[in-house]
Amino acid sequence: MNDRTGVNASDADAAAAADAGTDETSTVGTRRRLTPLWIATTLAVIFGLVYAYDVWEAVGNLVGLSLNAQSLDTQFSAFGWIVLVGAVVLPAVLFGIAFWLGRYRAPGSQVLLYVVGLGASAALSLDVYVLGFARLLV
Repeated sequence: MNDRTGVNASDADAAAAADAGTDETSTVGTRRRLTPLWIATTLAVIFGLVYAYDVWEAVGNLVGLSLNAQSLDTQFSAFGWIVLVGAVVLPAVLFGIAFWLGRYRAPGSQVLLYVVGLGASAALSLDVYVLGFARLLV
């Protein structure tokens, strides 16, 4: 729209961007990465290994408790299967969310997101122990 001077507002914005030495169209739709790619990759690999260990623990719980239930000649309830399978899937999902949210953030923020995800995953693992084996059975 034209203001009182007869200059279009978008033309004024483009002129101000040109005066500042930037091109308005080059910054639209792109975000500058705050963390260098090698640091972000290193953080993702290190925390990815920790999350993978958490998945491995959950698989161990699933297999171990399944064998224990089988030796008692019983089976898991639907709630038990949901908890144990959720414990396997949750760390991978939380890692993906932390990675996605930390894409354009500083390294400290990325580390914080990964640690919060690990805390949430550890809370679910602790719930499996607190609930006890008997609650997971039929």
